[in-house]
Amino acid sequence: MEFRSKTILGEEDSAFARSLFKSMGYTDSELKEGKPLIGIANTWNTLVPGHYNLDKVAEYVKNGVYANGGTPVEFGTIAACDGVAQGHAGMHYILPSREIICNSVEIMAQAHRLDGLVLLASCDKIVPAMLMAAARLDIPCIVCVGGPMLGGIEFDGRKSDLTSISEALGMVKAGKITECEYAALENTACPGCGSCSFLGTANTMCCVAEALGMSLPGGGLIPAAYAARLRHSFEAGRAIVDLCKKGITARRIMTPAAIRNAIKVTMAICGSTNAVLHLSAIANEAELDMNVVEEFEKLSKTTPQIAKVNPAAKPEMEAFHRAGGIPRVQERLGDILDTSVMTVTGKTLQENLERYVYEYPEDPEIIKTVEEPFSKTGGVAVLHGNLCPNTGVTKPGAIDPSMHRFVGKAKCYNSEEEAEEAILGGRIQAGDVVVIRYEGPKGGPGMREMFKAMKYLYGVGLSKSTALITDGRFSGTNNGCFVGHISPEAAEGGPLAIVCDGDEILIDVDEGRLELRVSDEEIAKRYETLKMPEKHIPNGYLRLYAKTATSADQGAIIKM
Repeated sequence: MEFRSKTILGEEDSAFARSLFKSMGYTDSELKEGKPLIGIANTWNTLVPGHYNLDKVAEYVKNGVYANGGTPVEFGTIAACDGVAQGHAGMHYILPSREIICNSVEIMAQAHRLDGLVLLASCDKIVPAMLMAAARLDIPCIVCVGGPMLGGIEFDGRKSDLTSISEALGMVKAGKITECEYAALENTACPGCGSCSFLGTANTMCCVAEALGMSLPGGGLIPAAYAARLRHSFEAGRAIVDLCKKGITARRIMTPAAIRNAIKVTMAICGSTNAVLHLSAIANEAELDMNVVEEFEKLSKTTPQIAKVNPAAKPEMEAFHRAGGIPRVQERLGDILDTSVMTVTGKTLQENLERYVYEYPEDPEIIKTVEEPFSKTGGVAVLHGNLCPNTGVTKPGAIDPSMHRFVGKAKCYNSEEEAEEAILGGRIQAGDVVVIRYEGPKGGPGMREMFKAMKYLYGVGLSKSTALITDGRFSGTNNGCFVGHISPEAAEGGPLAIVCDGDEILIDVDEGRLELRVSDEEIAKRYETLKMPEKHIPNGYLRLYAKTATSADQGAIIKM
């Protein structure tokens, strides 16, 4: 097998490059022709709890690469924390950071002719960015995540997590808990590092990486605190060398069938709505001829929800892992999945499932069967209607059944901050539909999450009597009646821009409808006088993103 790295290490004039490697202490043995040069793309930093342990993970990956006859080389790239960025201007940068991470991995792999990559990440936009880079590069790649954090102290009837703090703030405002109780939660909700302990976008995308076949079986949900996480990392290092020797590249794994499998798993576990965005972007990078949003819409109707964890239920990620995690879900889905697809083990999904050993007993309260599911349809749904002519996305698996059909009066806000101020200020009442607009990919810019707005509604006791719709996104941990990703967005003249306070809005999750109950004549009249609010976009990357980002239904990718 001839490797790409021969260009820099095995040609007549390669002494030039080898000399540079030797300046860092690399030896002739490591640089010998025939050993694959394995890049470890590490997003470790001390700003992101989900990435805090990736220095240790990288150490074990390197050991695995060495053990199987490869040479590891490590480089870093950025990673930003959604939690720290919530509710302020910093969130504008989170989704756009996905493209920067993807581009930086591409640059490092191509400039140094790396033969394969182990992609280290755990959190929201970073895991999808790594998968996008793998699809773009089409070289052997494995995603190795850092694992979720453990759940915190008991609060409001379940183990607490980061989102409990936002819910608790609403409870303080409503007089349900004391300031002392709120302060104590700050120290006990997040007991250690890892991706947040609920099925938000971070853990959803770790599960998606596994469901795509791009992570080793069982690796998506091993908690960061477990020694098994390090053992898994060592095996990822060994496996990437085998992939290079076999010539199994990312696009041989990330096929249309694999994307559909990932969508079905997302449906089955009631994963984050952001998976729609990210799988669309991944399919685009893999140059697949498929409309991912249409696939979500179609497969939602035929894929049962068989797993239920926080935010749709009390169990957290540690409990989901112990119940069998993604392998158990895949096994239970059975013929619903295409098990003939290739994976990073060098074996098919079917072969992986036949060999998989469960370390803990099953838990039917967390993972059910196809015959007796939590729901006969998927946990994520696509909506249509005159308010979302392209699409809108919601999460029926996290919405109380009594709220699957909701009719209410609009209260409109042109930014996340305005809406949050109104909620905490007591200006939202039962029966309202909170409309947050100009928060899409272009209008935000950056398509911020409306996470805090939903949590504040919960905290003040309105989660089962109000709804929220937006051209922005939601965190995977949100529950309540919501519709996001509304396309086209308000900044591009989407109908969300002409909604007025008091308008009647229908949300029908089961029928897949989002309707503004205003006549076509009135809508046309409003468009004639529509004036977009001015929004200052600072010089720099956000301005470029605002000019080049596509709508949510296309994955919010940069497209020239």
